[in-house]
Amino acid sequence: MRVRIRVEAVLAAALLAAGLGACGADEDYGNTPRPPSPITVTAAIDSKEMRVSPGTFGAGPVVILISNQSGAAQKVTFETDELGASTGGIRRSTATIQPLSTGQLKVDAPEGSYTLSASAGGVAPAVVEVSKRRKSAQDELLLP
Repeated sequence: MRVRIRVEAVLAAALLAAGLGACGADEDYGNTPRPPSPITVTAAIDSKEMRVSPGTFGAGPVVILISNQSGAAQKVTFETDELGASTGGIRRSTATIQPLSTGQLKVDAPEGSYTLSASAGGVAPAVVEVSKRRKSAQDELLLP
């Protein structure tokens, strides 16, 4: 009985060692870099036009904070401003933003030209230029 317990213990230890040895043996592991850190872009809607600051930034994750100063409820749309582009465009919209309120829009914008427009007529859209992709946040600490 005692010999059988030792044999089972040795066999269990051997199987455990073999299993642990297989962990991490994947040589095809690709340490893909993190995306760029998100940036915040501000936008304001008044009765005549949409304003964006900054109007040019690098490609990557963007949070657009929008202030509705127009006096009317608005939906804001961020969309590709390129006809016949080689890749498909993007179109993202907010929920309705009430007057004197704020909203936000999160996009991962690739390089290109975009318009930021309000749903109410008479408000001129803003043109946004997105340049080459920002550098990776791979080596930045304390990011969410």
